[in-house]
Amino acid sequence: MAKEIPPRQDMPRQPPKVRAANFKEVALGYSEEQALLEASRCLQCKTRPCVGGCPVEIAIPDFIKKISERDYAEAARILKEKNSLPAVCGRVCPQEDQCEKVCVLGKKGEPVAIGRLERFAADWEAMNHPSHQPSAEKRSNAKTGRVAVVGSGPSGLTLAGDLARLGHRVVIFEALHKPGGVLVYGIPEFRLPKAIVEREIEFIKSLGVEIRTDYVIGRILTIDDLFKEGFDAVYVATGAGLPKFMGIPGENLNGVYSANEYLTRSNLMKAYLFPEYKTPLKNGKKVAVVGGGNVAMDAARTALRLGADAVHLIYRRSRAEMPARIEEVENAEEEGIIFHFLVNPVRILGEVKENETGKWVRAIECIKMELGEPDESGRRSPVPVKGSEFTMPMDIVIMAIGTGANPLLSSATPDLPINKSGYIIIEPETGRTDKPGVWAGGDIVTGSATVIEAMGAGRRAARAIHEYIIKKHK
Repeated sequence: MAKEIPPRQDMPRQPPKVRAANFKEVALGYSEEQALLEASRCLQCKTRPCVGGCPVEIAIPDFIKKISERDYAEAARILKEKNSLPAVCGRVCPQEDQCEKVCVLGKKGEPVAIGRLERFAADWEAMNHPSHQPSAEKRSNAKTGRVAVVGSGPSGLTLAGDLARLGHRVVIFEALHKPGGVLVYGIPEFRLPKAIVEREIEFIKSLGVEIRTDYVIGRILTIDDLFKEGFDAVYVATGAGLPKFMGIPGENLNGVYSANEYLTRSNLMKAYLFPEYKTPLKNGKKVAVVGGGNVAMDAARTALRLGADAVHLIYRRSRAEMPARIEEVENAEEEGIIFHFLVNPVRILGEVKENETGKWVRAIECIKMELGEPDESGRRSPVPVKGSEFTMPMDIVIMAIGTGANPLLSSATPDLPINKSGYIIIEPETGRTDKPGVWAGGDIVTGSATVIEAMGAGRRAARAIHEYIIKKHK
């Protein structure tokens, strides 16, 4: 008799009207009963396609089986064998495009909620059990090396954790005053609480990793200086944090932010707690967010929580082409974000306001679009509809149209190979660059991508660096 599969368990969430007015986490996590029901849905396939769909190669059926057996400590241990940031990944990774996308159950119905189960196991461990401390692998005949990691985002943290487990001494250099990279400055509290990030970073540190903050490589030291300091290898994981703008009239007005600045002020510098934290952030009543990705959703939902009466999200393609996670789009719609599809800004209008210095945003002029032929990304290209211009009153405009490579490090390292967009060129399978002893991974190589893809790059580079150091010290 075939196994009866229960329905996929919905994620409990704060009600939309309640959560739109606070910065507490929206998703509340599975109860034990829900986790057990969801884990029971796993078919424990012999082919294990979900493992192949995971960039960090988690033994997914194994940890789910342990949840179904109520052995949550072992489930967490299995997760941490491959993933040093399971509570983060369980919250923000797009499992629907990776492990869950290839789940056998998903061929005829709903896939197993792998990410939600990952979050359950990681959160259970945090609340009920001290973090597992994997010991470094014993290699009696091998000398350990020293590795410098530039950037403490998900790619750098993953590589650091993996190499520490292998017995190497790792130092992470972080330019900001807190480690975590995009996890702390880019993702809002209501989607990824910073206490969760801090907990995961403490685990990385417990493996023996040293983190030095307020340390800008490219200014304080160069990559060549790191080698002079005695490091055997350097891994560059600086991310892609240079904001992009459209180049339209009015982008220099007061009240225009890049999403990068807007979210950094709110997330990392706690502007949402002003005046407790002395970080200024203009709170507009009519806010426009330009873009269609997860960052645009984060900026729009943050503006709503900061007190905006109306937040308008402007996207030049249709809903079907939006790169944001479906879950985040649905959350934004439920909370009252107003979507304008097939619309593109052409200029931002300003005015001089009483008791204010300079010109401030007063409106945004847009044009309607229609979809033409597919572009290089495979999405249909938006084409302006002649004579369809219209204006919407606004007092804040947030540009969330992507980020690029910051040239600071590459300009201080002229022999580090970069492409025409400023991203570092690597050997894809290992992350190795043409500069001896230097590897790179994450957004500084690929441009803006997902947390788990950056972690996968860190894992591949860690293997290569380990082999390099072992050969070097023979």
